[in-house]
Amino acid sequence: MRDSKEAHKPLVYSCSGCSSAAQMANFLAVQLDRSGLAEMSCIAGVGGNVKSLVHRAKSGRKIIAIDGCPLACARACLANHSLLPDLHIELKTLGVAKEQGVDFDLSEAEEILTKIKKEIEYSLFQEPALT
Repeated sequence: MRDSKEAHKPLVYSCSGCSSAAQMANFLAVQLDRSGLAEMSCIAGVGGNVKSLVHRAKSGRKIIAIDGCPLACARACLANHSLLPDLHIELKTLGVAKEQGVDFDLSEAEEILTKIKKEIEYSLFQEPALT
């Protein structure tokens, strides 16, 4: 059983395809999970209609989707269940090249991870302004 603190973290889903950009997306999601900023869940399970994983995706928690390229497979899997991510990150828009048969650049990934963490803290954890 997850503690209540874990249940309030956003869920993070990533593309984990065969390109360098897709593998970077997966790496970034794993790092967000390991840092405690988000809980990674399985987009293949959501796409494959695995009931427990679809139920988790539909739990009402905030959702982060990280895709490597404009195909946006993680976002598409969520959309098949009428879910939209609260934050969608497409690495191509951040200048990440999609290459086959090569690994992603770790230093580039670490720079992007820093930016993503700031974006998550700003866009998902901001307190509403008092009016």
